[in-house]
Amino acid sequence: MNAFFAEFFGTAMIIVFGGGVVSNVLLNKTKGNNSGWIVITSGWAVGVFTGVLIAAPVSGAHLNPAVTLALVIAHKFSLSLMPLYISAQMLGAMFGATLVWLAYKKHLDATENADYKLAVFCTQPNIRSYWYNVITEIIGTYILSLAVLYMAEPEVGLGALNALPVALVVWGIGLSLGGPTGYAINPARDLGPRIMHFLLPIPNKRDSDWSYSWVPV
Repeated sequence: MNAFFAEFFGTAMIIVFGGGVVSNVLLNKTKGNNSGWIVITSGWAVGVFTGVLIAAPVSGAHLNPAVTLALVIAHKFSLSLMPLYISAQMLGAMFGATLVWLAYKKHLDATENADYKLAVFCTQPNIRSYWYNVITEIIGTYILSLAVLYMAEPEVGLGALNALPVALVVWGIGLSLGGPTGYAINPARDLGPRIMHFLLPIPNKRDSDWSYSWVPV
């Protein structure tokens, strides 16, 4: 497996776990219906753990355009490779969202709430205030990027075990800062699945909320 496919499948795993847990909690007639926010944040954290575990030995497991950009700015990653990585992350997120749609197709059909259907794919703020929504996303993304940059230091990194602290950081961000916006903290995680929400044949879906789509990006 090369770096492109490592980023592709690693990002897809994040979305399969994350979009899957949101589906399980929000959609009608699922086993985990109404099981709560801590279940959602835990599912996303395990998704990050799985994605990093898969991709780290091959690509370094960026799995996030914001992380790739941060590593380029810190001179820890080649600018020439950035388009390849971000393309893989976006396509992987779209693929992962498609798998979630396939897995939960009947539950999407059985759910009338169009906002819940959109939430399976992308984030929405509980209180729409673009300025404060952007601030929340910036804080969360900064914390994640700072943690990844720190873990990238040879004397700090834990090898394959790097997946665990990164997942714990994502879990902590979700529990602490996820309330206002749903904590995208990853442009690919939000934009890729949002595109699939627009493209996929989902009964009685609402618009894909493009007016908000720039905030997580």
